[in-house]
Amino acid sequence: MTFNDRIFGVLMIVLAVAYGWAATQFPEPFGGAEAVGPDTFPKLLAVVLAISSLYLIVRPDPDNAWPWSRTGVELIIAVVVLIFYAMLLQPLGFIISTTLAVGTLCWRMGARPTNAYMTGAVSAVVVYFLFSFALDLALPLGLLSFLEMN
Repeated sequence: MTFNDRIFGVLMIVLAVAYGWAATQFPEPFGGAEAVGPDTFPKLLAVVLAISSLYLIVRPDPDNAWPWSRTGVELIIAVVVLIFYAMLLQPLGFIISTTLAVGTLCWRMGARPTNAYMTGAVSAVVVYFLFSFALDLALPLGLLSFLEMN
């Protein structure tokens, strides 16, 4: 598995470089450059991904095989859920798409469906209000745009 880990590490470095470069292409915010702008978090993620990838290349794990059992299936389901989450974020809005994604992931981890989707709904609403009012960052409302407060 050391060879696979190294290949994966190289691919992740390529992703980190591309992601970091894309973050530098964000337009300068209105009012001039700031110490913390829209590109800060993506750049930080790119650096963390690059460091993690380098570690994976230098010190691969020789023992781990790909989990083709239930764990492998659950990993694939999680990736599919996150892809659908990204696709549905704008049309459905943050609250609905986050409720569905978090609820589905909690359910797949063993929670009862009612509890899983309640957890998704509560976390979606809390994070929405945190971003909207505490951080003053706009998240898409999508189907719930009739609730928009001006």
